[in-house]
Amino acid sequence: MAPSFLSFVSLYGIYIRRCFATSGLTSQSIDIDDDTTIHLWAPNPDQTAQEQKPALLLLHGFGPSAIWQWRRQVQFFTPYFHVYVPDLVFFGNSKTKSKERSEVFQAVSMGKLMEKLQVKKYHVIGTSYGGFVAYHMAKMCPDKVEKVVIASSGVNMRKADNMALLKRANSENIEEIMLPETATQLRTLTHLAVSKRMNIIPDFLFNDCVTQLYSENRKEKMELLRGVTLADCNDTVKLAPLQQDVLLVWGDQDQIFPLKMAHELKELLGKKTKLEVIENTSHVPQIENSTKFNNIVRNFLCGS
Repeated sequence: MAPSFLSFVSLYGIYIRRCFATSGLTSQSIDIDDDTTIHLWAPNPDQTAQEQKPALLLLHGFGPSAIWQWRRQVQFFTPYFHVYVPDLVFFGNSKTKSKERSEVFQAVSMGKLMEKLQVKKYHVIGTSYGGFVAYHMAKMCPDKVEKVVIASSGVNMRKADNMALLKRANSENIEEIMLPETATQLRTLTHLAVSKRMNIIPDFLFNDCVTQLYSENRKEKMELLRGVTLADCNDTVKLAPLQQDVLLVWGDQDQIFPLKMAHELKELLGKKTKLEVIENTSHVPQIENSTKFNNIVRNFLCGS
Protein backbone atom coordinates (compact mmCIF):
# COMPACT_ATOMS: atom_id res chain seq x y z
CA MET A 1 0.00 0.00 0.00
CA ALA A 2 1.32 3.43 -0.93
CA PRO A 3 1.84 5.94 1.88
CA SER A 4 -1.27 8.07 2.46
CA PHE A 5 0.54 11.23 1.36
CA LEU A 6 0.98 9.61 -2.08
CA SER A 7 -2.68 8.59 -2.30
CA PHE A 8 -5.01 10.88 -4.22
CA VAL A 9 -7.98 9.29 -2.43
CA SER A 10 -6.50 10.03 1.01
CA LEU A 11 -5.75 13.62 0.06
CA TYR A 12 -9.24 14.12 -1.34
CA GLY A 13 -10.64 12.61 1.86
CA ILE A 14 -8.94 15.40 3.82
CA TYR A 15 -10.68 17.94 1.59
CA ILE A 16 -14.09 16.27 2.12
CA ARG A 17 -13.69 16.27 5.91
CA ARG A 18 -12.81 19.94 5.78
CA CYS A 19 -16.01 20.57 3.80
CA PHE A 20 -18.04 18.81 6.49
CA ALA A 21 -16.30 20.78 9.24
CA THR A 22 -16.81 24.14 7.51
CA SER A 23 -20.49 23.21 7.18
CA GLY A 24 -20.69 23.12 10.98
CA LEU A 25 -20.50 19.35 11.51
CA THR A 26 -18.12 17.49 13.80
CA SER A 27 -16.91 13.90 13.76
CA GLN A 28 -18.46 11.96 16.65
CA SER A 29 -18.68 8.35 17.86
CA ILE A 30 -21.62 7.24 19.99
CA ASP A 31 -22.28 3.95 21.76
CA ILE A 32 -25.94 3.27 21.02
CA ASP A 33 -25.96 0.12 23.17
CA ASP A 34 -23.52 -2.36 24.71
CA ASP A 35 -22.69 -3.89 21.30
CA THR A 36 -22.78 -1.12 18.73
CA THR A 37 -20.87 2.10 18.15
CA ILE A 38 -21.91 4.50 15.40
CA HIS A 39 -19.62 7.12 13.88
CA LEU A 40 -21.29 10.17 12.39
CA TRP A 41 -20.89 13.78 11.41
CA ALA A 42 -23.35 15.97 13.27
CA PRO A 43 -23.81 19.45 14.70
CA ASN A 44 -22.72 20.10 18.29
CA PRO A 45 -25.58 19.90 20.82
CA ASP A 46 -25.15 23.56 21.81
CA GLN A 47 -25.54 24.49 18.15
CA THR A 48 -28.83 22.62 17.83
CA ALA A 49 -30.08 24.26 21.02
CA GLN A 50 -29.33 27.75 19.70
CA GLU A 51 -30.73 27.31 16.18
CA GLN A 52 -34.27 26.06 15.68
CA LYS A 53 -34.15 24.05 12.47
CA PRO A 54 -35.68 20.71 11.42
CA ALA A 55 -33.46 17.65 11.53
CA LEU A 56 -32.34 15.71 8.46
CA LEU A 57 -30.75 12.24 8.51
CA LEU A 58 -28.68 11.17 5.48
CA LEU A 59 -28.18 7.41 4.96
CA HIS A 60 -25.49 6.37 2.48
CA GLY A 61 -25.44 3.49 0.05
CA PHE A 62 -23.19 0.47 -0.22
CA GLY A 63 -19.61 1.44 -0.99
CA PRO A 64 -17.39 4.05 0.64
CA SER A 65 -18.31 5.66 3.96
CA ALA A 66 -20.86 8.44 4.27
CA ILE A 67 -18.58 11.42 3.62
CA TRP A 68 -17.84 10.20 0.09
CA GLN A 69 -21.53 10.07 -0.85
CA TRP A 70 -23.06 13.19 0.73
CA ARG A 71 -20.59 16.10 0.47
CA ARG A 72 -22.70 18.24 -1.85
CA GLN A 73 -25.85 17.59 0.16
CA VAL A 74 -24.15 18.54 3.44
CA GLN A 75 -22.95 21.82 1.96
CA PHE A 76 -26.40 22.56 0.50
CA PHE A 77 -28.72 21.47 3.32
CA THR A 78 -26.93 22.68 6.47
CA PRO A 79 -28.31 26.25 6.19
CA TYR A 80 -31.86 24.81 6.29
CA PHE A 81 -31.55 21.73 8.53
CA HIS A 82 -29.58 20.22 11.37
CA VAL A 83 -27.92 17.51 9.29
CA TYR A 84 -26.85 14.11 10.67
CA VAL A 85 -24.61 11.89 8.53
CA PRO A 86 -23.85 8.50 10.10
CA ASP A 87 -21.79 5.64 8.79
CA LEU A 88 -23.98 2.55 8.69
CA VAL A 89 -22.74 -0.43 10.69
CA PHE A 90 -19.46 -1.83 9.27
CA PHE A 91 -18.86 1.26 7.18
CA GLY A 92 -16.34 3.89 8.21
CA ASN A 93 -15.81 3.64 11.95
CA SER A 94 -19.22 2.18 12.83
CA LYS A 95 -19.03 -1.31 14.31
CA THR A 96 -20.94 -3.90 16.29
CA LYS A 97 -20.44 -7.14 18.19
CA SER A 98 -23.92 -8.25 17.17
CA LYS A 99 -24.33 -11.07 14.64
CA GLU A 100 -27.27 -9.29 12.99
CA ARG A 101 -26.65 -8.34 9.35
CA SER A 102 -30.01 -7.21 7.93
CA GLU A 103 -31.16 -3.81 6.73
CA VAL A 104 -33.71 -3.97 9.57
CA PHE A 105 -30.83 -4.15 12.06
CA GLN A 106 -29.30 -1.09 10.38
CA ALA A 107 -32.64 0.73 10.71
CA VAL A 108 -32.95 -0.16 14.41
CA SER A 109 -29.38 1.05 14.96
CA MET A 110 -30.05 4.38 13.25
CA GLY A 111 -33.21 4.81 15.31
CA LYS A 112 -31.25 4.20 18.51
CA LEU A 113 -28.65 6.72 17.34
CA MET A 114 -31.24 9.46 16.89
CA GLU A 115 -32.66 8.65 20.33
CA LYS A 116 -29.19 8.97 21.87
CA LEU A 117 -28.83 12.33 20.12
CA GLN A 118 -32.23 13.33 21.57
CA VAL A 119 -33.59 14.15 18.13
CA LYS A 120 -37.32 13.58 18.49
CA LYS A 121 -38.44 14.10 14.88
CA TYR A 122 -36.51 14.12 11.63
CA HIS A 123 -36.69 13.73 7.88
CA VAL A 124 -34.65 10.95 6.31
CA ILE A 125 -32.94 10.56 2.93
CA GLY A 126 -31.56 7.18 1.93
CA THR A 127 -29.68 6.37 -1.25
CA SER A 128 -29.34 2.82 -2.64
CA TYR A 129 -28.73 0.49 0.36
CA GLY A 130 -29.49 3.47 2.60
CA GLY A 131 -32.93 3.63 0.99
CA PHE A 132 -33.69 0.12 2.29
CA VAL A 133 -32.72 1.36 5.76
CA ALA A 134 -34.77 4.55 5.39
CA TYR A 135 -37.86 2.55 4.39
CA HIS A 136 -37.65 0.35 7.48
CA MET A 137 -37.02 3.33 9.75
CA ALA A 138 -40.11 5.05 8.38
CA LYS A 139 -42.21 1.89 8.77
CA MET A 140 -41.02 1.21 12.34
CA CYS A 141 -41.08 4.81 13.64
CA PRO A 142 -43.91 6.75 11.95
CA ASP A 143 -44.13 9.02 15.00
CA LYS A 144 -40.48 10.08 14.63
CA VAL A 145 -39.70 9.92 10.93
CA GLU A 146 -41.43 12.74 9.08
CA LYS A 147 -40.88 13.01 5.33
CA VAL A 148 -38.96 10.27 3.52
CA VAL A 149 -36.73 10.49 0.44
CA ILE A 150 -35.67 7.22 -1.19
CA ALA A 151 -33.13 7.70 -3.96
CA SER A 152 -32.04 5.03 -6.44
CA SER A 153 -33.07 2.26 -4.08
CA GLY A 154 -34.74 -0.95 -5.21
CA VAL A 155 -36.51 -1.70 -1.95
CA ASN A 156 -38.86 -3.79 -4.11
CA MET A 157 -36.01 -5.94 -5.46
CA ARG A 158 -36.71 -9.57 -6.41
CA LYS A 159 -34.18 -12.34 -6.85
CA ALA A 160 -34.83 -12.02 -10.59
CA ASP A 161 -33.71 -8.36 -10.45
CA ASN A 162 -30.53 -9.49 -8.73
CA MET A 163 -29.85 -12.02 -11.48
CA ALA A 164 -30.50 -9.39 -14.15
CA LEU A 165 -27.96 -7.10 -12.48
CA LEU A 166 -25.38 -9.90 -12.52
CA LYS A 167 -26.03 -10.37 -16.22
CA ARG A 168 -25.60 -6.64 -16.97
CA ALA A 169 -22.33 -6.67 -15.05
CA ASN A 170 -21.18 -9.99 -16.53
CA SER A 171 -20.45 -11.12 -12.98
CA GLU A 172 -21.06 -14.36 -11.11
CA ASN A 173 -21.93 -12.89 -7.71
CA ILE A 174 -23.11 -9.62 -6.26
CA GLU A 175 -19.98 -9.23 -4.13
CA GLU A 176 -17.85 -8.78 -7.26
CA ILE A 177 -19.99 -5.78 -8.19
CA MET A 178 -20.60 -4.09 -4.85
CA LEU A 179 -17.29 -4.98 -3.15
CA PRO A 180 -14.68 -4.66 -5.91
CA GLU A 181 -11.22 -6.05 -5.21
CA THR A 182 -9.55 -4.99 -8.45
CA ALA A 183 -9.44 -2.00 -10.78
CA THR A 184 -11.37 -4.00 -13.38
CA GLN A 185 -14.19 -4.78 -10.95
CA LEU A 186 -14.39 -1.16 -9.79
CA ARG A 187 -14.47 -0.03 -13.42
CA THR A 188 -17.47 -2.33 -13.97
CA LEU A 189 -19.26 -0.86 -10.95
CA THR A 190 -18.54 2.66 -12.18
CA HIS A 191 -20.01 1.86 -15.62
CA LEU A 192 -23.20 0.67 -13.92
CA ALA A 193 -23.46 3.51 -11.40
CA VAL A 194 -22.40 6.58 -13.39
CA SER A 195 -23.83 7.75 -16.70
CA LYS A 196 -20.60 9.38 -17.91
CA ARG A 197 -17.92 7.11 -19.29
CA MET A 198 -14.73 7.03 -17.26
CA ASN A 199 -12.44 5.11 -19.61
CA ILE A 200 -9.73 7.75 -19.28
CA ILE A 201 -9.26 7.08 -15.56
CA PRO A 202 -6.07 5.01 -15.16
CA ASP A 203 -5.99 1.72 -13.30
CA PHE A 204 -3.66 3.05 -10.61
CA LEU A 205 -6.35 5.50 -9.48
CA PHE A 206 -9.01 2.78 -9.39
CA ASN A 207 -6.58 0.59 -7.43
CA ASP A 208 -6.09 3.45 -4.97
CA CYS A 209 -9.88 3.67 -4.53
CA VAL A 210 -10.13 -0.09 -3.94
CA THR A 211 -7.36 0.01 -1.33
CA GLN A 212 -8.56 3.11 0.49
CA LEU A 213 -12.35 2.74 0.23
CA TYR A 214 -13.27 -0.94 -0.19
CA SER A 215 -10.76 -2.99 1.80
CA GLU A 216 -12.09 -2.73 5.37
CA ASN A 217 -14.65 -5.09 6.92
CA ARG A 218 -15.06 -7.03 3.69
CA LYS A 219 -16.29 -10.20 5.42
CA GLU A 220 -18.95 -8.30 7.36
CA LYS A 221 -20.02 -6.32 4.29
CA MET A 222 -20.44 -9.54 2.33
CA GLU A 223 -22.70 -10.75 5.12
CA LEU A 224 -24.68 -7.50 4.86
CA LEU A 225 -25.18 -8.07 1.12
CA ARG A 226 -26.38 -11.60 1.73
CA GLY A 227 -28.68 -10.32 4.48
CA VAL A 228 -30.67 -8.01 2.20
CA THR A 229 -34.27 -9.18 1.92
CA LEU A 230 -35.25 -10.18 -1.63
CA ALA A 231 -38.61 -11.45 -2.84
CA ASP A 232 -38.63 -14.76 -4.70
CA CYS A 233 -38.47 -14.56 -8.48
CA ASN A 234 -42.14 -15.31 -9.07
CA ASP A 235 -43.52 -13.69 -5.94
CA THR A 236 -45.44 -10.45 -5.85
CA VAL A 237 -43.41 -7.94 -3.88
CA LYS A 238 -45.19 -7.11 -0.64
CA LEU A 239 -44.20 -3.82 0.93
CA ALA A 240 -46.28 -2.07 3.54
CA PRO A 241 -47.25 1.42 2.32
CA LEU A 242 -45.70 4.22 4.37
CA GLN A 243 -47.76 6.71 6.35
CA GLN A 244 -45.38 9.56 5.56
CA ASP A 245 -45.09 11.70 2.46
CA VAL A 246 -42.50 9.91 0.31
CA LEU A 247 -40.34 11.19 -2.53
CA LEU A 248 -38.57 8.80 -4.88
CA VAL A 249 -35.65 10.26 -6.83
CA TRP A 250 -34.15 8.23 -9.67
CA GLY A 251 -31.69 8.58 -12.50
CA ASP A 252 -33.20 7.70 -15.86
CA GLN A 253 -30.11 5.66 -16.78
CA ASP A 254 -29.75 3.72 -13.53
CA GLN A 255 -28.31 0.27 -14.29
CA ILE A 256 -28.20 -0.94 -10.69
CA PHE A 257 -31.92 -0.45 -10.06
CA PRO A 258 -33.51 0.35 -13.44
CA LEU A 259 -36.18 3.05 -13.66
CA LYS A 260 -39.00 0.52 -14.05
CA MET A 261 -38.38 -0.47 -10.43
CA ALA A 262 -39.04 3.13 -9.37
CA HIS A 263 -42.46 3.13 -11.04
CA GLU A 264 -43.38 -0.15 -9.35
CA LEU A 265 -42.11 1.09 -5.99
CA LYS A 266 -44.22 4.24 -6.29
CA GLU A 267 -47.36 2.11 -6.59
CA LEU A 268 -46.35 -0.13 -3.69
CA LEU A 269 -45.62 2.69 -1.24
CA GLY A 270 -49.04 4.29 -1.54
CA LYS A 271 -50.85 7.42 -2.62
CA LYS A 272 -48.57 9.77 -0.66
CA THR A 273 -45.60 8.82 -2.84
CA LYS A 274 -44.30 10.87 -5.77
CA LEU A 275 -41.49 10.13 -8.23
CA GLU A 276 -38.95 12.56 -9.69
CA VAL A 277 -36.67 11.38 -12.49
CA ILE A 278 -33.40 13.18 -13.19
CA GLU A 279 -32.34 12.84 -16.81
CA ASN A 280 -28.84 11.90 -17.91
CA THR A 281 -27.91 10.44 -14.53
CA SER A 282 -27.52 6.88 -13.36
CA HIS A 283 -27.34 5.41 -9.84
CA VAL A 284 -25.89 8.45 -8.04
CA PRO A 285 -27.96 11.48 -9.14
CA GLN A 286 -27.02 13.25 -5.89
CA ILE A 287 -23.46 13.35 -7.26
CA GLU A 288 -23.99 13.49 -11.03
CA ASN A 289 -26.51 16.34 -10.89
CA SER A 290 -26.38 17.55 -7.32
CA THR A 291 -27.95 20.94 -8.10
CA LYS A 292 -31.15 19.41 -9.47
CA PHE A 293 -31.22 16.67 -6.85
CA ASN A 294 -30.79 19.12 -3.99
CA ASN A 295 -33.47 21.51 -5.24
CA ILE A 296 -35.99 18.72 -5.83
CA VAL A 297 -35.42 17.36 -2.32
CA ARG A 298 -35.47 20.80 -0.64
CA ASN A 299 -38.75 21.71 -2.34
CA PHE A 300 -40.25 18.43 -1.13
CA LEU A 301 -38.98 18.72 2.45
CA CYS A 302 -39.80 22.40 2.86
CA GLY A 303 -43.18 22.26 1.11
CA SER A 304 -46.43 21.88 2.99
